[in-house]
Amino acid sequence: MALKQRIEQQPAWVLHTLPWRETSLIVEVFSLEHGRAALAAKGARRPMSALRGVLMAFQPLLMDWSGGGEVKTLIRAEWRGGQPLLTGRALMCGYYLNELMLRLTAREDPHPQLFAAYEAAVSALARNEHFELVLRRFEVALLHELGYGLALDAGEDGAVRPDGRYRYIIERGPVAMDADGLEWVDGACGEDDLPLSGQTLLDMAADDFSRAETQIQSKRLLRALINHYLGGQVLQSRRVLKELQEL
Repeated sequence: MALKQRIEQQPAWVLHTLPWRETSLIVEVFSLEHGRAALAAKGARRPMSALRGVLMAFQPLLMDWSGGGEVKTLIRAEWRGGQPLLTGRALMCGYYLNELMLRLTAREDPHPQLFAAYEAAVSALARNEHFELVLRRFEVALLHELGYGLALDAGEDGAVRPDGRYRYIIERGPVAMDADGLEWVDGACGEDDLPLSGQTLLDMAADDFSRAETQIQSKRLLRALINHYLGGQVLQSRRVLKELQEL
């Protein structure tokens, strides 16, 4: 039998809500000290509920909950304040962050550094900072925090050279093109071949996405890595973002 516990004043973010019974919600949250949790918000859909209008995505909250099972009972939620609402493309990028969190993190697995990275990303989206750069930084932080061994500044052949040319092999990391006897041909590689310049890898390790080449190559690399770890799951937010870009 799971030990019943009560959590109070826990900083958290709502990732997803799902209607439950006639007047309630199941709320997936990501918290600072307890990671992702599923909470039953009883009566939250009633017109006079104190929780109605508070359980919003992309708003920093303080939450109290209790329980010992997989789904805990939400007792209270209040705004921490200071976060503008996301709108337009920033909102869609936020949904992408949340979908990544739901698909790739495990419940009750705390990641304080990932929590900080998520807060920073949502705040940057609210300020309408360069959306692609915000997403790349968060993707790198997510993969690092979840222990997927994202190798950037060193590989099987030693330290990455800024003037070197590499192929990134999932589960192995960067491999020098010359070491495999491969020829570098821009735009001629398939989905499983991920050509990268050494400078791109070093830029990513340094959290510097200012170079145009780094932006293009890092997006392709991170998408391939995330697809691999998703194991065939399709991200609906990514499809919508692509459609918006095409429009």
